[in-house]
Parts: sequence; C-alpha cells; structure tokens
Amino acid sequence: MWHAHGLGNDYLVWEGEAPLTSAQVMVLCDRQRGVGADGVLEPRESSEADYGVRIWNPDGSVAEKSGNGLRIFAVWLSRYRGAGVSFTVHTGTDQVTCWLHEEGVRVEMGRATSEPSKIPVVEATHERALVLGDHTVKVTAVGVGNPHAVVFVEEDLDQIPWRVWGRALERHPDFPNRTNVQVARVLDGNRVEMRIWERGAGETSASGSSACAVVAAAVWTGRIDRGRVRVQMPGGSLVVTLTPEDRLILDGPVEEIGRVTLSGSLHRAGD
Repeated sequence: MWHAHGLGNDYLVWEGEAPLTSAQVMVLCDRQRGVGADGVLEPRESSEADYGVRIWNPDGSVAEKSGNGLRIFAVWLSRYRGAGVSFTVHTGTDQVTCWLHEEGVRVEMGRATSEPSKIPVVEATHERALVLGDHTVKVTAVGVGNPHAVVFVEEDLDQIPWRVWGRALERHPDFPNRTNVQVARVLDGNRVEMRIWERGAGETSASGSSACAVVAAAVWTGRIDRGRVRVQMPGGSLVVTLTPEDRLILDGPVEEIGRVTLSGSLHRAGD
C-alpha cells in the first residue's frame, strides 16, 4: 500500500488484488490497530474514464468524491502506473480531470450545485436557519459531487463550538446521505479560512471538496467574487477557482509518506 497526504489529510492507496470490504477499511484506517488514515483509495476499472477509483471513508462508508483523495490518487497513478501528467478519473458517481504540475496537482472537480435533489438535501438551503441544540446556525447546502453544509461566521473560528455543530449537522435529518460540514470566515476578497467536520471521519486538517464547497457558498451568498480564492485550513492552504459556469478547479500539494507492508492479519482483516 502507498501512503500520502494532502495538507495532513491522509489516504492509503490499496494495491492488493482482492476487492476491499468495509470491515477491512475500518481496520486499515484505525490509527491504533491498523495503519491509520483518513480514507482508502481503491483503484477500479472504468469504461467512462482513463482510470477509476472507489473512495472509502474511515468508517467503512463510500464517499462520492474527495479533492485531497483525488490529488493523491493522481500522483500515485502518475508515479506507479505510468499515467503521465494529464488524465481522467471516474469516482463511481462523477468524472474529473487531473493535471500534475511542479507545485502539485490540479483537479477539475465538476460543477457546484444548489439543487436539493443533487446534493441531496430535503429543501433548498441558502443561509437557512437550523437549530442545533442550544445554537441556531445559518446553513448553505452545496453539492460538488458529494454533500456539504457551509456555515459562515464572523468570529474567530476556534472560539466557537464548530466541532459540536459539525457532529450535529453531519447527521441532521435534512441531509438524507449525511453531509460534510464546514464552518468558515471570509478574511478578504480572495481569502477564506475554515474548519472541517468530514462525513465519516470527523475533524480533519484539510479537505479539497470542502474548500470547493466553501468558495461556491461564499460566491453565491455575495461574500466574495468569482476567481482564484485561497482557502486556509489547519493543515495549510488550497486554491479554488469558481468559473462563471460554477465549475470548480482545485489546486494543491501532495506529499508522499511511504510504503506500507501489511501483516497477514491486516490483509485478512474483517474476513
């Protein structure tokens, strides 16, 4: 297995021949009993793109898309599968295009949507007030191939209970497939900072699809203009561009951690 991270958000790339199971993924991602990761990328054959991938969350569920995961997978494809520097990848629900360059990887992430059925969310959610216990937050729902709930605040992010909000919103009944959650603050016209509660993983240091969702929500709510926006997270920064057609382009780094040789027990985990 190959291990890499994007701004501290780490993934394993499965290189075994047998398909993975949810139970195996949960063991592999366990940081005490397994290898430890925020998810697993399982290569798959694709008739719709040059390559295919299944993106596993650490709780054994399958994610529709991951910006950091796709950049990591792109580097693995280029270094170890001879994919070159430009190619398409199908995630099982969507197709993206990846380009490798000197500073990292660019991924054309597809089109952002606020259409409830495509996110999914039970109704149009554009700065809609939702009650979370003792708190009321204004949520903007964004679909970028996977679901996101974005909350904008003006306070210092680490002075508010964003983890509590994230945990509650992830499983809020308005989001039938659960949701990723971002609590964000606009710093100026081309900089946004955020904290991330990732569906199936909890708190993470960075997230590419979350960065895309925050930029789309910030533009739609009139907080920033379209163009290149730097999104600052605990693990570092990604650059997101929202085009006039609401297409999202993500740029960011990937760092290799190394190779992992599994013991027999981990190879058979969950059998």
